Amino acid sequence: MKSLKQIALTIFAVAFVFIIPQSGIVNKLVQLPFAYCIPVLLFIWLFLKLYKENFASLGFSFKRFEIRAVVIGTLTAILLFTFLNYVFFPLLNHIVALPHPNLKDFDNIRHNTANYIFVLLMGWIVGGIYEEIVFHGFIFTRLEKLFGGKNAVVISFWITNIIFGLYHIQLGAEGIINAFLAGLVYHALMLRYKRNIWYAVICHAVFDTIALTFIYLGIW
Repeated sequence: MKSLKQIALTIFAVAFVFIIPQSGIVNKLVQLPFAYCIPVLLFIWLFLKLYKENFASLGFSFKRFEIRAVVIGTLTAILLFTFLNYVFFPLLNHIVALPHPNLKDFDNIRHNTANYIFVLLMGWIVGGIYEEIVFHGFIFTRLEKLFGGKNAVVISFWITNIIFGLYHIQLGAEGIINAFLAGLVYHALMLRYKRNIWYAVICHAVFDTIALTFIYLGIW
């Protein structure tokens, strides 16, 4: 039985890394896009230090980067993007009429090369590295330790990706579903390759690259 302190700390940690970016408080104070990444990563570092862990405990280490992660992550992202956008959602929309994702936050990159390149770079840093460390690294391992037992991985896997989907609530219902399903693949890829988060990072970043390119070109 986990102590009330451990339960409370886990809930607080998960809530903190989820709410701070969504609140917009940091960005308003600093007046810089994606500024929330700094306090969140600092919080994670301090939290891990409390338990004598580090980012390598989450599966993130520069020493674990490998070319195979680039190849497998890229191919998986292409297949995933194709499946979701040309098979899954067209079929789903025949059953339930979902509104198109809210992409207003990306209007400034449409046919604007400078903005596109900047957002693409942020997509790799924030969407790829940051979000994978936070969700499929930090949140997942905290939940896994909290639940314990033989079903901890499975339970934590599903809860983590539900949270990951809800994190994209600004995109609307279709965006949440898309993020949830994509998150399952990123996460499964990481677990398949001995918890090497680089596989998830590359897959996530390439998936976002394709999506941002579609918006830039006006396809979406």
